[in-house]
Amino acid sequence: MRTNTQKLMLRGGLLVVGALLVSGLGGWARRATADAQPAPVTAPAVLAELRSLQQQLEAARGELAVARVQQQRATAIIEFSSRYKISADLAAAIYDVALPEGVDPDLAFRLVKVESNFTPRAKSRVGAIGLTQVLPSTARLYEPGLTVEQLYDRDTNLRVGFRYLRDLLERYDNNLERALLAYNRGPGKVEELIGAGKDPRNGYSTSVMRGYRR
Repeated sequence: MRTNTQKLMLRGGLLVVGALLVSGLGGWARRATADAQPAPVTAPAVLAELRSLQQQLEAARGELAVARVQQQRATAIIEFSSRYKISADLAAAIYDVALPEGVDPDLAFRLVKVESNFTPRAKSRVGAIGLTQVLPSTARLYEPGLTVEQLYDRDTNLRVGFRYLRDLLERYDNNLERALLAYNRGPGKVEELIGAGKDPRNGYSTSVMRGYRR
């Protein structure tokens, strides 16, 4: 250990001496060229400097935009967690899955609230499963071979349920009430009732949409 310490001290001393020599040489060089003319500033040099500054500015703007998105996400997760009295982890999962699936997070939380009251292992009398209460047969249209146990996985269930809702919104030209009714009753049943001149509403869409602003 003493040998290693001595080696480190010797190396440090050499570095200090080297730094002093470099500093002295640099001072001598500056004095020797004090009367020399400054290097001319050329147009290419100015342009290169401007490009460098522009790149730095764009990078700073990008970092600021990322920080703003992260702050908005954190604020939204805290707000949803508090509103629905659920863990921040579950609120983050719902938020983070809804966005890439093209579903408004506010709508996503409302759907999960009405469907399962945020219970991951929920199962209906007709066999709908999980947080978004998706039937295995419907889920397999999106992920063939998906097992019932896999559908209980939180993120898988959210992804399939939100993707199904997004498809229904597209199918019904963003008619939210119609899409929600189809989600709850099935597209075939809703279209059958409409075709028979009957009102397909059963209170489900009203429960999800109450107070919702698109």
